Amino acid sequence: VELVYWRDVKKSGVVFGSGLLILLALSIFSIISVVAYFLLALLTVTIGFRVYKTVMAAVQKSDESNPFKPFMEADLTLSQDQVADYSKMGVEHFNNHIMKLRHYLLVEDLVDSIKFAVFLYLLTYLGSWFNGLTLVMLAYILIFAAPVVYEKYQTQIDENINKVNKQVEAQLAVIKEKLPWLKKKEE
Repeated sequence: VELVYWRDVKKSGVVFGSGLLILLALSIFSIISVVAYFLLALLTVTIGFRVYKTVMAAVQKSDESNPFKPFMEADLTLSQDQVADYSKMGVEHFNNHIMKLRHYLLVEDLVDSIKFAVFLYLLTYLGSWFNGLTLVMLAYILIFAAPVVYEKYQTQIDENINKVNKQVEAQLAVIKEKLPWLKKKEE
């Protein structure tokens, strides 16, 4: 969260720049090439740094060990409890989404299914304008830009969103009055 709010500009800039660079590379090269080149570049840097530190230790006659020792000693393993917790959360999310999809596709509520159909129809236009990777890049940029913009202009954005919501609700009420069969069943 601190990264997307740009609290530490250097860290946010590095994460944003490197992520955008990877996404741009994926738009040009295959994922296998991008991963291979990325790991090769990382390996080149780490080998160079290790050789540099070894040479500096020999010149200064110090007893420095591997500069990556703290990283090598870090515990990167997942416990069975952590895996079970993450799996449980993933299954819960999957089941919730499957239930929603069933609700929409099997027309439990006609209004919700029509809204879903309109949403899918709009997605077809979005898909014809952009490919998936372009949308991922735009979403990535928005993740880093939207929180800062919202934080700066929160009152104006909230006022305009409230105005739009009131107009949408008024129009939906008019549509539901004219088409009574679209009204949700009262329980």
